[in-house]
Amino acid sequence: MQVKFGTDGWRAIIAKDYTFDNLKIAALASARYFLEHPNRAKGVCIGYDTRFMSKEFAEYTADVFSSQGLKVFLSNSFASTPAVSYFTKAKQLAGGIVITASHNPAIYNGFKVKASYGGPAHPEVIAEIEGNLTQIDPQTEITADKKLIELTDMKGFYLSYVKSSIDLPLIRESRIKIAHNAMFGAGQDLLTSLFDESMLSCYHCSINPSFGGINPEPIPQYIGEFVEFFKELEPDVAIINDGDADRVGMLDENGDFVDSHKLFAIILKHLVEEKHQTGEVAKTFALTDVIDKICQKHHLTMHELPVGFKHVSKLMTTNNILIGGEESGGIGITAFLPERDGVYIGLLILEMMILRDKKLSELVQELYDEYGYFCYNRLDLRVSDAKKQAIIDRASTGDLENIAGYKILKFNNLDGYKYHFEGGWMLIRPSGTEPILRLYCEADSPEKVEKVLAFASKLA
Repeated sequence: MQVKFGTDGWRAIIAKDYTFDNLKIAALASARYFLEHPNRAKGVCIGYDTRFMSKEFAEYTADVFSSQGLKVFLSNSFASTPAVSYFTKAKQLAGGIVITASHNPAIYNGFKVKASYGGPAHPEVIAEIEGNLTQIDPQTEITADKKLIELTDMKGFYLSYVKSSIDLPLIRESRIKIAHNAMFGAGQDLLTSLFDESMLSCYHCSINPSFGGINPEPIPQYIGEFVEFFKELEPDVAIINDGDADRVGMLDENGDFVDSHKLFAIILKHLVEEKHQTGEVAKTFALTDVIDKICQKHHLTMHELPVGFKHVSKLMTTNNILIGGEESGGIGITAFLPERDGVYIGLLILEMMILRDKKLSELVQELYDEYGYFCYNRLDLRVSDAKKQAIIDRASTGDLENIAGYKILKFNNLDGYKYHFEGGWMLIRPSGTEPILRLYCEADSPEKVEKVLAFASKLA
């Protein structure tokens, strides 16, 4: 493999496929696209996360772009993906690049392409860049034009925007106690810029390219030690972000994990019922059915899309989308940015809690009271290619007799293979960013979720 774009840009194992030689090919292919963009004269920007060699990979990408005559704004430190996206949009650039592998294991790095509107490049743009890959001469000499490269404080630029969009004085006056788990990622000093130590306790807010041996993904299997830290500290709420801070998970005051399914639903209810906002809603294939129910109640048009925020972001730029999101912790509010943003969403939930004088657990309970109890889990199977294909082949037929003994109500193969059954649904699909098979389940009891996931893992 040289360069292959997946769900969200190009990701590969450092030193195996993610090399300077392959990075050059990806950067030259992207430069060809940017040079044809109407905003090419304004240039492009490049940011990077806290991974091993990310800064050096970003500097080299800047050299490649400048060698092709592109003006380059290079972040002067690590920055979150939303910070790079916002800079791209605000400066009306031809596009942006983030050197990050997001939530992937530490051995990966990546190359996210951001469009001029401040969100993931549309699938057709990625297809165009992929088409350029085959036309690149790997022996191309790179002679950087340093005069075209400008170091820029993207992080500070982004924070100014956040301060104008969230009622920070309200949050500060409440003296709410917040814990922030940055998972050693690029969001680690954003909240410390907004709140003092009397309100904010930080966890894994330092540079550690190994991520402490876990994947920097805000989901239960990677936050066990943080939950213990939280319960000892006893704050009111926690915000957890992934490696490039575009995803979010939270803990309520009891230390119970609140996933993006519930956060999305809580925010949607708030925007529609409290703020009286209207618009369409975009969700990816693996997100909770509660969103469907909220949209039905309030007569909102809902779009169900393939997995990958690039599909959501595209609609955010073409339709009147109020909010868009995905299962993996990515939620975006179009009025803020057509991009998922884990820090902004966390702050928005804090603002909501204070405005309504509710604990996070109480906001979750409101969902249960209105739409019934629901829970969710995802199992990532690292199995042989043969086993993976066998499960996919069995699931793809759409003719299973039942799901763990539950009657099948509906089958959908929009992106993977999804079976609705009595009280929930099961989805099976290969990951677009890692060599694993993902098994998803939402149901009306934790026991049912685990029973279904066990059934799915033995489907072959």
